[in-house]
Amino acid sequence: MGRPRQGTDKVSVLGVRHHGPGSARAVAAALDEIKPDIVLIEGPPEADAITSLVGGLEPPVALLVHLADTPKAGTARSREGWGFWPFASFSPEWAALAHAHGRDVPVRFCDLPAAHSLAERIERAEAAEKEAEAGESAGKGAEGDAGETTGGRETGDRAADDRGGLADAPARVRTDPLGVLAEAAGYDDAERWWDDVVEQRGDGEPSPFPAIADAMAAVRAESGPETGRDARREAYMRQTLRAVLKEGYERVAVVCGAWHAPALRDLYEYPVKDDAALLKGLPKVKTTATWVPWTHGRLATASGYGAGVTSPGWYHHLFSAPDLPIHRWLTDAARLLREEGQPVSSSHVIEGVRLAESLAVLRGRPLAGIDEVSEAVTAVLCEGEQSRASLVHGRMMIGERLGSVPADTPMVPLQRDLMAARKRLRLKPEAFDRDLDLDLRKDSQRERSVLLHRLRVLGVEWGVPRSSDQHSRGTFRESWRLRWDPDMDVALIEAAPWGTTVASAAAARVVEVAADAELPTLTALTEQCLFAELGDALPDVLALLTDRAATDGDITHLMSALPPLARSARYGNVRGTDGAHLRAVAQQILARVCVGLPTAVRGLDDDAAARFVGAIDRTHGAAGLLDEGGHVWTEALEALARRDDQVPGRVAGRVNRILADAGRITTEELHRRLGLTMSPGTEPARAVAWLEGFLQGSGLILVHDERLLALIDTWLLSLSEERFTAVLPLLRRTFGAFGAAEREEIGTAVTRMDGGRTTTVRVRRPVDTRRAAPAVAAVAALLERSRA
Repeated sequence: MGRPRQGTDKVSVLGVRHHGPGSARAVAAALDEIKPDIVLIEGPPEADAITSLVGGLEPPVALLVHLADTPKAGTARSREGWGFWPFASFSPEWAALAHAHGRDVPVRFCDLPAAHSLAERIERAEAAEKEAEAGESAGKGAEGDAGETTGGRETGDRAADDRGGLADAPARVRTDPLGVLAEAAGYDDAERWWDDVVEQRGDGEPSPFPAIADAMAAVRAESGPETGRDARREAYMRQTLRAVLKEGYERVAVVCGAWHAPALRDLYEYPVKDDAALLKGLPKVKTTATWVPWTHGRLATASGYGAGVTSPGWYHHLFSAPDLPIHRWLTDAARLLREEGQPVSSSHVIEGVRLAESLAVLRGRPLAGIDEVSEAVTAVLCEGEQSRASLVHGRMMIGERLGSVPADTPMVPLQRDLMAARKRLRLKPEAFDRDLDLDLRKDSQRERSVLLHRLRVLGVEWGVPRSSDQHSRGTFRESWRLRWDPDMDVALIEAAPWGTTVASAAAARVVEVAADAELPTLTALTEQCLFAELGDALPDVLALLTDRAATDGDITHLMSALPPLARSARYGNVRGTDGAHLRAVAQQILARVCVGLPTAVRGLDDDAAARFVGAIDRTHGAAGLLDEGGHVWTEALEALARRDDQVPGRVAGRVNRILADAGRITTEELHRRLGLTMSPGTEPARAVAWLEGFLQGSGLILVHDERLLALIDTWLLSLSEERFTAVLPLLRRTFGAFGAAEREEIGTAVTRMDGGRTTTVRVRRPVDTRRAAPAVAAVAALLERSRA
């Protein structure tokens, strides 16, 4: 370790935090001063081949490195065979890339190749799977480690740089070096210390990098030499640096995580043979790299990104508006509030700036930070109202935005096909929720619907149907909620083996899933084929559906399969598909459901009966979509109702309610059946279950049929105290499911009852003449005007 630092005067190491405006500005200023003839950046060297695209990128973006082959879905290779390296406009690595690209300076990535990182991750995941399988076979369960999380794919290396490396190291200086340095500086918050010292620095201040390297060197001296993955990473960085110096470069700039800065600055204190030994025999896989759009939301700490920042929107603001950042931030906040109809004036902004700056002085900060600005927004602009303040904080602190990549970025054919479709259909990917209403009678809007449905088949949930009123507005209407997420690019890459276009891939995916699917899944796939207009896949799915429908004897399977099939039969004509075959299969399934219904309901406990009631409701809705289905289904329900004593109470009550709503039983007959159910010979628990099934969904029938209400009231009054106490929780569950307005209406109806007679009860409320005066004056003026 005592070797002289020969040749290191050619190397400038800039230790940074991976996302921060002060770090980014400091890197840009240092590179302008150094004028390097090559720039090395911490990151996977697989990206060297695509640095030429930097000029066409709009951050936030991310490097995506994934396996060159497409692994089978659901395997360790598919889950762990990819990783992201994000960049924002305020990332110092991005500042280095932009500097090198703008001055035509060579730039390379110098971290351990992703080919090794992904191989290690896959090996760990596969070992965990084998351990879990062994545990299951031995009866021990499967609680093994499943490897790194999705968040780890974005953070594994960079989180270690910012937080100090290995989480299982015993020394605190290793797990939280920034915390140690912050305490030495008198801070109790490491994030605030770094913000004050580095991120909120202005232009023209001295370079912080020598001090950062010295500080990290002192911390590292307390924690001992690196081991494990970080040791291998630093060994590879040094090997890359040595190779660059050997090539003859005289001014080398290295941008890396602050933790690694001493290990690269003191290059010749690390023997070459030791580094080579660390890198020998590492596992390796074939990989491919590309750029993908990223979002500020995915850069936030709240997203699970270990190297994330609390407020990407604030950091972006500090980087893009270095002059008067507090004034500009509060002005933007005022504009946002005014757009939402909130009264905010320029005086609010002025006082807000004063408060934020005063708080910074009181707290000894060089510049008001996000905490002071947020307090000023809440206290002054929003006048202390948290609901108004949350509107500003929720939008501005994240400052959501979606980056973009140029058309010549490496992509799989499926991604290119989607990009062309988005451009043709004018569907712009956005990082926030956007509602989209479509009229399927218009070709362009129908094509949008088809694209979104096809992507859902491939597992790309760019659009999610808004089901609240999807069918009530007519068969020609669809409502979607759109939001693009960077993970969807990975989903497209994983879907590449199924086809080169969205249409062909979706069709192949449907056929593959259908081959081993049960009946409910097949009917759902049939509906998807119609919505996605997958004509090539539909014949195969229908053939399998016909076979499964003829052989599946599980009534619950048949009932689950019927609703999507009935919808497909009805909406097939809307999308230009012949529904005759679908209707025939649906009628066949419904007939088998009707035959098997009495047997299926026998012996159900309360939970199973509740689930079966849901299946009955869905089947009832589906039967109404079929030409003759409603009549056949209603006859089956009538037969079931006549066997009331053999049917669980909840099911019997629901069946009688459906028949009553359909007008298939008279009011007198309904009263007779309810009277029998509420008779002393019936167990109270069964009577309450019957009542719960009958009232499920709406209790307003009790408001409109006072005789029905009287029967229930009389039954309740007849119960002994012990029996009433036993059924009270069930009654609370039944009536607690109603809305407040429904419960109030039922309560009012009860107060009107008086031994079978009804009386009108009028409640006189005192009139507040002071509050009523303006309304009285307005009405008087209107009457006077009408007479004139």
